[in-house]
Amino acid sequence: MNRDDRMMTDTSVFEGQQVMICEKLDGENTTWYKDYMHARSLDSDAHPSRNWVKNLWAQHGYEIPEGWRVCGENMYAKHAIHYTNEKGNALQTYFYMFSIWNEKNICLSWDETEEWAELLGITHVPVFYKGIWDMNYIQELNKRMESNPDTIEGYVVRLSREYHYSEFRNVCGKYVRKNHVQNNHGHWSTQKIIKNELKNFESYANH
Repeated sequence: MNRDDRMMTDTSVFEGQQVMICEKLDGENTTWYKDYMHARSLDSDAHPSRNWVKNLWAQHGYEIPEGWRVCGENMYAKHAIHYTNEKGNALQTYFYMFSIWNEKNICLSWDETEEWAELLGITHVPVFYKGIWDMNYIQELNKRMESNPDTIEGYVVRLSREYHYSEFRNVCGKYVRKNHVQNNHGHWSTQKIIKNELKNFESYANH
């Protein structure tokens, strides 16, 4: 968990509700606006691993409505998990959108998020499940996480409907594999960059 994460101890908010469950990718939280972008925090320093995503933002960011923001994962550099073709978890792109917020600080519904991903020409995070909350499915997903610790970080559950930022901690939660961050050599950003791999790399080389 990151320092600003909180433990979700009650999942009753999901019971009987439409939810979306997606893959929790092991990347760097990145936010796009119409006229600028930043990594996890507003004062993030420049880093070579952010150049690819910055170039993608330059191609599509102008289409974001004024006052809106797109949140996603910068997957260019390896963090704890290495995404490779050999391991079967290679990426479609180096930037995956997971939410979009309007000028009223409302996170759009997942259906609208998918629509905006298509409109903006960017890829949204891989979706595992859409439907009524199903604890049996969650238990099976947990087993899958534990049996594939080197290929997947975890998953995120959110209510499918739109919600205000003030609701965020109560309507969105994540499950991360046990002992996820194991790095005895310091933070990934201080190490030599190891690129994650893309599927069909040639088709993305000039994206």
